[in-house]
Amino acid sequence: MTINDVALLNRIVVSPMGQQSADNAGNATDWYLMHLGNLAVSGAGLVIVEATAVEPRGRVSTTCLGLWSDQNATALERVLRFYRANGDSKWGIQLAHAGRKGSVNPAWKGRDVMREEDGGWRVVGPSPIAYPGRDTPEALEAHDIAYIIKSFADAATSARDLGFDAVEIHAAHGYLLHSFLSPLTNRRTDAHGGSLENRMRFPLEVVRAVRAVWPKDRILGIRVNGTDWAQGGWTIEEAVDFAKETEKAGVDYITASSGGTVADQTILVGPSYQIPLAAAIKEAVDVPVIGVGLITEPAQAEDIVSTGRADLVALGRAMLYNPRWVWHASFELNGKVGFPGQYERCHPKMRTRDPLSINVNA
Repeated sequence: MTINDVALLNRIVVSPMGQQSADNAGNATDWYLMHLGNLAVSGAGLVIVEATAVEPRGRVSTTCLGLWSDQNATALERVLRFYRANGDSKWGIQLAHAGRKGSVNPAWKGRDVMREEDGGWRVVGPSPIAYPGRDTPEALEAHDIAYIIKSFADAATSARDLGFDAVEIHAAHGYLLHSFLSPLTNRRTDAHGGSLENRMRFPLEVVRAVRAVWPKDRILGIRVNGTDWAQGGWTIEEAVDFAKETEKAGVDYITASSGGTVADQTILVGPSYQIPLAAAIKEAVDVPVIGVGLITEPAQAEDIVSTGRADLVALGRAMLYNPRWVWHASFELNGKVGFPGQYERCHPKMRTRDPLSINVNA
């Protein structure tokens, strides 16, 4: 599949998956050489680097990746150079702001709130409505909103200069941009609250600001919530309207996800459970739509794409568990995938029943 001037080897996307393994200044560590290095040789068409904060307050934890400083860019350049030298996948980066869900420990340490004396910070949001168990955010003023819009554009400029093929704006999962969209978290009475048009204003301003600095021959995407899975929350109808507006603002693809806004969400989780959301958005827009959510089997992924419910499929946890998922899918579906030369001999088609015929020293 080709989007703008970016040719993807296939329609498999590796979702951005938070590792929260940067140093305290947001710089990529050696962990990313290993983690993303595995995915660099996975054969996926597009690999998206995890949610990367556009300012220090935009982190979930103190060890989230950042792209607000030259130091951040230098650290990412080092690992990106390694990826490009060893794989054929295209590379994207998800730009994000945690908003009211920030200043907590990493997931595997319990997500406990981090106090300022321990390196935490005062979280921000559209309204002073806390995520359960976390601190009450400060409502953003107009000048704060303008600053964050510029921070997204500045981070996109850095991603452009680093040579990323794609940028994805994170407007889902209850983080800052989505918290402005959802009526559960946005109770403002100014130009950024109330009506759907007003709630969409800030996220769309971010899209336009990033579009203004992002090259037209590369890919600009956005991840949106299809629903909050909660009474009185964001709905698929609103998501469709928002998707249409993001297309007008210049996005080149839309990823349909869901949830993460409130703790009392009710989600009927099962294989492909979010694909109906992708299908609904796909009917309303002309740009490609990425489906995501418990896609684990090659035949399942192939069915989603071949029936037109989504244009691409994104895998997250399945790729963490099995970074060679794409290799196995290509074998099962009789497709083609690039193998690094060092690993070619592991392919089943290169095996023989006669062990004496194998030159193990070749």
